[in-house]
Amino acid sequence: MEQQAFIGRIRSALGRASTTAPNAADLCTSRFSAEQREILERIHNRSQAQRRRLLERLKEMAAPIHLNIIPVQDASQAAAAVADLVRHKKPEWGEQKCIATWKHPLVEDLQLANVLSDQQVPVYVIDPNDRQFKGLSAAQARQQLRTRVIASYIGVTAADYCMADTATLVLRTRPGQARSVSLVPSIHIGVIHIEQIIADLKELYALLLWDPEDRKEGLTNCMTFISGPSKTADVEATMVHGAHGPREVYILVITNSAAGQILPGR
Repeated sequence: MEQQAFIGRIRSALGRASTTAPNAADLCTSRFSAEQREILERIHNRSQAQRRRLLERLKEMAAPIHLNIIPVQDASQAAAAVADLVRHKKPEWGEQKCIATWKHPLVEDLQLANVLSDQQVPVYVIDPNDRQFKGLSAAQARQQLRTRVIASYIGVTAADYCMADTATLVLRTRPGQARSVSLVPSIHIGVIHIEQIIADLKELYALLLWDPEDRKEGLTNCMTFISGPSKTADVEATMVHGAHGPREVYILVITNSAAGQILPGR
């Protein structure tokens, strides 16, 4: 009864009858405003100099949270950076090195299987639609993919956006772009173009709500925000990295705009 009385007071304050049920329009009241139009225009019309300043802001905000930002000129330099990390980083458990990757145009451009062949490091593309799983049930395919992710000590993904003010990667889950690749391996490497760096949450919300390309896809069934490596100070107030996710996170930022921007999911 107390709950109903409380809800009744809210409805009364909103000028609605107690029997009126809310609809979708009531729940999503945001309207496209002049401010949001200005934000979208600012994002889409940024000069290269302004994007460089956002990159510097990202590096500044990443340092205190132990997030590693590595600018590279193009996909070949990004692939070389991944190979260098694979060469110098050891698995947290065991001796076998293998990595898991998203099925994404930007990650595919790195050609990691070829780049890492001299190190004899297997590269697992975590894609449930891969032809190698033909004839297996969905459950069997998922189990094999899960096993490969767990065995990998490095996960390589792309991202949708990266917010400079909080040094936060934004990743939407899609087929072939599983959240587990960024969360299960001990080391997460995110690869983005400089054009994908935005300023803050306000810009992200404007894009998700009103950008025509983003609205076509919608939010998908999961959106992950990643600000540096996993960390906790639950035990004796001592900071520990890697307790609930990767202990190290790297963002490779491709700065050569001539390489073209590969937008999320496209």
